Amino acid sequence: MSTPDEQPSPDDALARARAAREQMAAALDEDQELGADEPVGWQPIWKRPRTPKPKAAKKAELRKQRKRLQDAAKRRLAAGESRRPRSRQSRIGNVAARRDARALYRVRHSNAWLW
Repeated sequence: MSTPDEQPSPDDALARARAAREQMAAALDEDQELGADEPVGWQPIWKRPRTPKPKAAKKAELRKQRKRLQDAAKRRLAAGESRRPRSRQSRIGNVAARRDARALYRVRHSNAWLW
């Protein structure tokens, strides 16, 4: 990187900053002192005044939300019912498999083979 031949003196920079102080203060205070009828400048979204939605837009949003919740309820019901009607044979098989798996787990996680 190359440096400029003449460095600006700190006194010159300080004098320029002091001269621009009023301009910067006016620019910063610009948003604070607004009348009731003047348009507001940029504000973060949590400070903006709420704009009321039209009734049709609100109803459409509620319709979409209701549809989404009903679809989720149907999925939940279908997921619960798909496991419910089991035959006796499959229940017996599952119990035996679970018992075998439990016995294998106990053997695997015990220190029986170490002594």
